[in-house]
Amino acid sequence: MRPPLIARPFSMMRAFLATEAAGGIILMAAAAAGMLVANSALAGSYFHALHVEAGGLSILHWINDGLMALFFLIVGLEIKREVLDGQLSRWSDRLLPGVAAGAGVILPALIYIAVNRGDATGLRGWAIPAATDIAFALGVLALLGRRIPGSLKIFLTAVAIIDDLIAVLIIALFYSTQLNMLPLVLAGGGLLCLALCNRAGVSSLWPYLLIGGGVWFCVLQSGIHATLAGVAVALTVPLRKTPGAPDDAHSPLYRLEHGLHPWIAYAIVPLFGFANAGVSLSGFTLPDLAAPVPLGIALGLFAGKQLGIFSTIWLLSRLGWAERPAHSSWPQVYGVALLCGIGFTMSLFISGLAFAAHPHEGDAAKLGILLGSLVSAVAGFIVLRVVPGANNRNDADEGAYASA
Repeated sequence: MRPPLIARPFSMMRAFLATEAAGGIILMAAAAAGMLVANSALAGSYFHALHVEAGGLSILHWINDGLMALFFLIVGLEIKREVLDGQLSRWSDRLLPGVAAGAGVILPALIYIAVNRGDATGLRGWAIPAATDIAFALGVLALLGRRIPGSLKIFLTAVAIIDDLIAVLIIALFYSTQLNMLPLVLAGGGLLCLALCNRAGVSSLWPYLLIGGGVWFCVLQSGIHATLAGVAVALTVPLRKTPGAPDDAHSPLYRLEHGLHPWIAYAIVPLFGFANAGVSLSGFTLPDLAAPVPLGIALGLFAGKQLGIFSTIWLLSRLGWAERPAHSSWPQVYGVALLCGIGFTMSLFISGLAFAAHPHEGDAAKLGILLGSLVSAVAGFIVLRVVPGANNRNDADEGAYASA
């Protein structure tokens, strides 16, 4: 008979994993709905609604440049919290997911470049298979219940957070247009004001939100993609640490993350998926999937991600520099490496930047993202469903969650 579970203090990591997993399932449904509507009798209304203008921007731009700034704000908050006071707070904790995430960015990009060499337009999409969709991946893990050790869920989260950071840097460096210096200077001034608020111990969230809104508007006018303002603002929000309480409920960063996260996971990201996953298949044939852009993306996500991440974990383990996640078997690690090939949200976002002036390539990229992510999700689910774990304990993840 299993002993009763011991009650543990609330942990932001446990809430984060639960919210992301549930949000991932909703995202799957929203993406499927977008694809169905785009290929139904409602397709005309669907595409027309996305391009209706309001306040100088289309509805699609408001979703991608406005609401998704809040998604990037959450990404920035998660990165800061994990680095300062979470699963990435020590160099020893950063080594395995950090190197794995780096390999999981580089190898897919190399595969894409190899497939699209000689095509200047196609090469703009080299970064599309770079990032793992944490919500989608955790949503697949949620379907497996308690078969998966908590340490693997935390490892997957860490990898996704790190390659989200890499993706943000890629967007800033390679997908920014000609810079407009005055708005950029004003945005820098806003960030300086927020840094001074942090330094002065301001704990109210309103200054960070109001000035942050101004920073977003200035960045929108500057030529740098507006969503990067979300990450920059997040880095100025204070994290007040209390000894013995890693998830201090009174910390401004904690309160903002805790308040925004359900809206991001259950509304904004699914809305983004619904608006961006809709690709009309009219005119596309099966041979079109073998074109360089969709093929490079699909191979990058499915083959590049799993090879880069799994081989890195195996190599670091063999060298004695790191250990694989606790209570996990090598087949389970491979299954999670497969799930890292789900690149849905960030991949769609980067494809919109890469092929903004090339709608046909943009639609082809979406097909490659959907195909690569779907195959990775199904393959990862099957592997994790059938392979044995490192032990027979159903509660092997409790220790990992307790330490989160």
